[in-house]
Amino acid sequence: MSEASGRGGFPLPYLDRVGSSFTDFLAATAPDLLPNRRPVPTLPIGELAPHGTTIVSVTYDGGVLMGGDRRATMGNLISMRDIEKVYPADSYSVIGIAGAAGLAIEMVKLFQVELEHYEKIEGLTLSLDGKANRLAQMIRGNLAAAMQGLAVVPLFAGFDLDAAQGAAAGRIFTYDVTGGNYEQRGYAAVGSGSIFAQNSLKKTWRPGVAGDDAVRALVEALYDAADDDSATGGPDPVRKLYPIVYRVDEEGAARLTDAEVAAVAETIMGERAQNEGQG
Repeated sequence: MSEASGRGGFPLPYLDRVGSSFTDFLAATAPDLLPNRRPVPTLPIGELAPHGTTIVSVTYDGGVLMGGDRRATMGNLISMRDIEKVYPADSYSVIGIAGAAGLAIEMVKLFQVELEHYEKIEGLTLSLDGKANRLAQMIRGNLAAAMQGLAVVPLFAGFDLDAAQGAAAGRIFTYDVTGGNYEQRGYAAVGSGSIFAQNSLKKTWRPGVAGDDAVRALVEALYDAADDDSATGGPDPVRKLYPIVYRVDEEGAARLTDAEVAAVAETIMGERAQNEGQG
């Protein structure tokens, strides 16, 4: 057996405990596989890459919701009409992507493995604050690419298993391109249509809102964003494309069915139609 090999023929780094971070492990064993170790473009190329747009999250009585539209754009073109922008990070948290779609999806996959690796090594689930901080470190590692137009600015939310009894357990975190981590109260939105979505939520969300009403507020916020932002896709009954919505509560993260979201979206569209097309 060579000096570079340990028990079972595994390389020594695989047997040495470098901590519970999969990213740190990868940095020690195959650093070239980390996204932040790749060459950074010398010129801004943001318009050449598909970008995800609007993601919205709201808390409700018992948990938190996150939803995103289905459109990705590349400059002034629609590059994808059915992209998925919201994913489960683990059993009790979700992440939504805005920014350079390819890099964002890769970051989501690495984040999912990071949380799974921690749980396997430590034998317990990382706290919600810990998850939010780990994601901030990944975003910070993408700063050089962000400066060339390939920014990734996700939205993160989850159910806090450590929250005191009776406390609000649904929590939302936003970020900036430098990895700044900010907890939001009640609701938040990121992406090109975020300002319109948040303006909508100012009118429809309230503390302690019931789950069904929160779903309605979230879907309506995405509808309002699509109404004013060309990069945000609205409900598309012809192609049967509706926002992707996840619910996270004490039972874990679960995606709402397309039929559930479609019913809410069609109710909103019907009400707007009765208003003589005035939005």
